[in-house]
Amino acid sequence: MSSDFGRVRESSGMGRKKRNNNYGQYRVLDESTNGGSGSLRSSPSSSSMKQVTFDGSSKQSGDYYIKPSGRGMVPSPSVNTLNRLERRRIVLWSRPIQTTYYAVREILQLLIEFTYYLWRHKIYVALTLATCAALIYGYHVPGVHQKYVRKFEKRILLCLYWIGLGVLSSVGLGTGLHTFILYLGPHIASVTLAAYECNSLDFPEPPYPDRIICPHDDNGIMGKAVITLWAIMSKVRFESLMWGAGTALGELPPYFMAKAARISGEEPDDEEYREFIAYLKSTRPKDQGPSFSDRLRNLTEKIVSHVGFPGILIFASVPNPFFDLAGITCGHFLVPFWTFFGATLIGKAIVKMHVQMLFVVLAFSEQHVENLINHLKLVPYVGAHLQSPLKDFLAQQKTKLHHKPGASGEPGSTLLQQCLQVLVMGMILWFLVSIFNSLAQKWHKRLCDERKKKLA
Repeated sequence: MSSDFGRVRESSGMGRKKRNNNYGQYRVLDESTNGGSGSLRSSPSSSSMKQVTFDGSSKQSGDYYIKPSGRGMVPSPSVNTLNRLERRRIVLWSRPIQTTYYAVREILQLLIEFTYYLWRHKIYVALTLATCAALIYGYHVPGVHQKYVRKFEKRILLCLYWIGLGVLSSVGLGTGLHTFILYLGPHIASVTLAAYECNSLDFPEPPYPDRIICPHDDNGIMGKAVITLWAIMSKVRFESLMWGAGTALGELPPYFMAKAARISGEEPDDEEYREFIAYLKSTRPKDQGPSFSDRLRNLTEKIVSHVGFPGILIFASVPNPFFDLAGITCGHFLVPFWTFFGATLIGKAIVKMHVQMLFVVLAFSEQHVENLINHLKLVPYVGAHLQSPLKDFLAQQKTKLHHKPGASGEPGSTLLQQCLQVLVMGMILWFLVSIFNSLAQKWHKRLCDERKKKLA
């Protein structure tokens, strides 16, 4: 058997042996001069150092090797991790005073930064103010142009309203505020039900789109137009396209955040981006395959980063919970802006919105709604209790469609309407609270960054 050589240091007392990872060499610490174990034979060298050989034939189980405990080393969390964990606890229901103080400081800081930004761009601010003053003057001056001003004003405000709802739905700030379910979906459903009830889509404006009323002629007779699926979709297409464009704009923050982090090399304070980076660096044992969620993430990353525009268009056109990851992936791999935004805009505002419109119109067609309510009683335990309120709600909505503006006897709201209003108000309130918490956490991050700069 071939021999390996090592060096030992001799001293008095009992010896303990420790294995070296370098080709079977061993260091003997505090070994006695009498030889110690039979597995070590010393050869004379000097008074302090001796050269030994390892004899594998005399090896005994447990004689030279101590089995590991299996615990391993516990990594110490970094300062950034500790600060991030501390930041998560800064919320109104846990630390109300600290959260309020931090949020107010952050608001003041943002106002100061915004004022300084305006001061640095004085020329552009002056031109903007002059343009706004001219527009305001033309808006209030009487003349033949006023009818066009009112028409464009209504259209622009409606456009901004639906774009804003789309942005809120896409951003959400972690609240799940999906405005399609709260606003656009009910609007499409109302138009669909009104179209079949009124036999017309020429709703009087105003009050449409704030309120839908069936059109009547001078004799009080409703229209008898043929209601088609395409006609209903055309009626709500403008609102749907604006909402879809808003959702596309809402996908830009994760893209810009990931792109800036990749270029600067700094660690952003974003949970989804950290999970994405951790997933890219993660390694799994061979006997443990990836989960279904990991496979979808891997598929998203490969298609978006390698296919480009068509891949982004596919993921933007279908409802999926991983499109935020697509925005982060595009930013991380430095996909060009117009490639990402163009595919996202086409997919969300055109393809996806037509699919959602078609689904809502089909689901809320008159015959489908009535069949659903009639079969609701077949649901055990709760079906019979839900059928009556839904019938009352549907009947009242049809009554409102025939109620003329300014007439007396305005129908009141049902219990279902009141519950929906409370739900919407609760979600909006939660949305505002989440914004307040985010402001407080952002101020805490400012403090942590300042401490790091002082220690650097």
